[in-house]
Amino acid sequence: MAPTLYRGSRPATALQGRARDWAEIQERMLVPLYDTVHDRLDVGRNTRLLALDCGSGLALLLAAARGAAVTGYDQDPDRLRLAADRMAAPQRLGTLPRGALTTDTEACLRTGAPAPADLRAGGYGVVTALDPATPAEVLRPALSAVAASARPGSAVVLAGWGPPERCSAARVLKVAARLAEPRGQAVPPPRLSGRDDLEDLARGAGLRPDGSGRVSCPFGYQDQASAVRGLLSTGLFDPAVAATDQQQVEKEIAEALHPYRRPDGTVRMENVFRYLIARV
Repeated sequence: MAPTLYRGSRPATALQGRARDWAEIQERMLVPLYDTVHDRLDVGRNTRLLALDCGSGLALLLAAARGAAVTGYDQDPDRLRLAADRMAAPQRLGTLPRGALTTDTEACLRTGAPAPADLRAGGYGVVTALDPATPAEVLRPALSAVAASARPGSAVVLAGWGPPERCSAARVLKVAARLAEPRGQAVPPPRLSGRDDLEDLARGAGLRPDGSGRVSCPFGYQDQASAVRGLLSTGLFDPAVAATDQQQVEKEIAEALHPYRRPDGTVRMENVFRYLIARV
């Protein structure tokens, strides 16, 4: 597993705490996906990489460690603050290649989505959207902007869930939809998990699919409590919390995790994720 790179000591709001749970518990589960994509696209010193929904920056940090110049956008300011801490610390310690990051971390971490002018000026050869929890309707406008304004031939990588029968977490995520329904709360947006979902999203945005793959990303937690916190940090259970309450959702997630608990108290769920490489 990837090391935990952020240790905060300040009192946090609920949202800040959830962002920290994402950074410390959940995001590292996607490291096999990040590494596979970086390997396949030869991300390195000659790469200018733009990450959409970059979260707390672990994928950016891994790309920068390969020598890439990286820029990240995200809607969540709490996750971006953690990303800034991550990106600044190894640079201060001299563990990243010289020139991999700008000296001003804020210059490569930005709130929201890139504007067409940013895309034209950035010269990005690789654009990634690797958070499988981001729904298609949220990604589509940014991908359309990339298709219209990014450098021709640039690689755009999208990620989604594999088939439900290959994802143990799919059973647990059913809790979110079931609990959101009784009071008319909007159900969670459908996850990108269908056979052609990624291809349809890419084509709809004006991109040309150019290859795909699958990656095993097991979810492993030291105990049930950390598993519940990690899963809640994805945001996929927000409609369920709004329809019921936090305590009820935590209780039902814990019950759904029982088949994946091991005798030593750890929790492990086998999952497969898909990625699609498209071209501008």
